[in-house]
Amino acid sequence: MIAVAPLFVSNIFMTAAWYGHLKHKDAALWKVIAASWLIAFLEYCFQVPANRLGHGYFSAAQLKIIQEAVTLTVFIGFAWWYLGEKPRVNEMVAAALVMIAVVVAQAPWRTNAETASHAAHVAE
Repeated sequence: MIAVAPLFVSNIFMTAAWYGHLKHKDAALWKVIAASWLIAFLEYCFQVPANRLGHGYFSAAQLKIIQEAVTLTVFIGFAWWYLGEKPRVNEMVAAALVMIAVVVAQAPWRTNAETASHAAHVAE
């Protein structure tokens, strides 16, 4: 789970970069883009190491699904706290379905080939 903490930090930066400017619609677009790029650089400083640390323990697909759940968690908190947008019921249900996707992605299911290989190994 050492990869999940930097995922949270990276998503805080990314959410700020992508959505923080919505509170400052009077700012020039080029300034908002420049500021967002600078903030996004910090996001990469945490996202890339998180993926490196997590890959091997998690598959790339599992990391991505976890990252999406972290993104939603951070975004819901950010939108509520910073933008004053309380989540609606349908948005919370959608977020819960993504959380279920994380559980499904972590399940120890095997493909038919993996099952056959495992059975052959156990039989030895």
